[in-house]
Amino acid sequence: MGLTGAVLYTAVEMVIAVGSILGNALVIAAVCSIKGLREPTFCFLTSLATADLLVGCLAIPLAVVVDGRVAMSAQACLFSSCLLILPTLASILSLLAIAVDRYLRVYVPLRYRRSVTEKQSWLVVAVCWVVAAVMSFTPVFGWNNQPTVSPAALSPNSSSSAIVCRFTAVISMSYLVYFTFFLCNLLPLVTMALLYCYIFCSIRRSLQEMPGRSGLSESRSCLKKERRLATSLSLVLALFALSWLPLHIMNCIVYFSASVVPLTAFYVGILLSHANSAINPIVYAFKIPKITHAYLKIWSRVTGRSGRRGSSQPQSSQSLDAASSNNQAATDLGIEKKMAALV
Repeated sequence: MGLTGAVLYTAVEMVIAVGSILGNALVIAAVCSIKGLREPTFCFLTSLATADLLVGCLAIPLAVVVDGRVAMSAQACLFSSCLLILPTLASILSLLAIAVDRYLRVYVPLRYRRSVTEKQSWLVVAVCWVVAAVMSFTPVFGWNNQPTVSPAALSPNSSSSAIVCRFTAVISMSYLVYFTFFLCNLLPLVTMALLYCYIFCSIRRSLQEMPGRSGLSESRSCLKKERRLATSLSLVLALFALSWLPLHIMNCIVYFSASVVPLTAFYVGILLSHANSAINPIVYAFKIPKITHAYLKIWSRVTGRSGRRGSSQPQSSQSLDAASSNNQAATDLGIEKKMAALV
């Protein structure tokens, strides 16, 4: 890639990074500041937003660094490359947690309501990140290309132990294909696709059985809300797959057939995978009403509109929110009992 291409690539990466940081910081602020978004699904959505935030502030800068532009020790290059993989694996595990959460909510609604708490959800989030860290740093424990780094990769302006850091020079292609793609991406993606298929089929079957029954308008409305949220979350999953599959497929082509893939195609694949992190907050805003409402609340606080009606207004608003939340919880419990009889 020539100088013009390198400058253009870096500029686009920086634009994506800024969009990822600002958009996902807003998502995290929305979930943390609005009490109505403390449900388990939104805990996992916060984990996904955190991974996307790290793409902007960590993965994208590292992607530029490990592109043959900086000389460092082989160990430092390997560590940086592994750190680059972490947000991706955390994202896929967060998406898997969201899919399992929605599946349980439809499959065992009453038990889900009684058993699943916000604390347990954050514990699952912590487990996802620990597992993602272990999987992303697997190359550090031996599955890497360090022993085969050629003398040609040595930096002429540095000590003999320094190399020009390139991701593919230290990360084994077999690790990227068999472990990262087949095991950590493709298998979870297939699992999530099956879970969402079950969710949609179950909801559709329940809706078809309802017209002949009386007094189930609330249950029907609740099922439609579940379907809308599942549709939005499945769209997030589909965008993730479409953004990352081209890069993984190119890795498979290089590894299995030894064919030469144009370098420009790899850079486009990298940009596409990173752009997914900037697109997700936009999808939340347009497809998930609770997130949209939270965005508007934050905007009102930032612009100071909520403070123009006096100091008693925020307290009154909080009281109404609390009462509404309690009433909604009671309504949901009654609706879910009806759902349990249908699913």
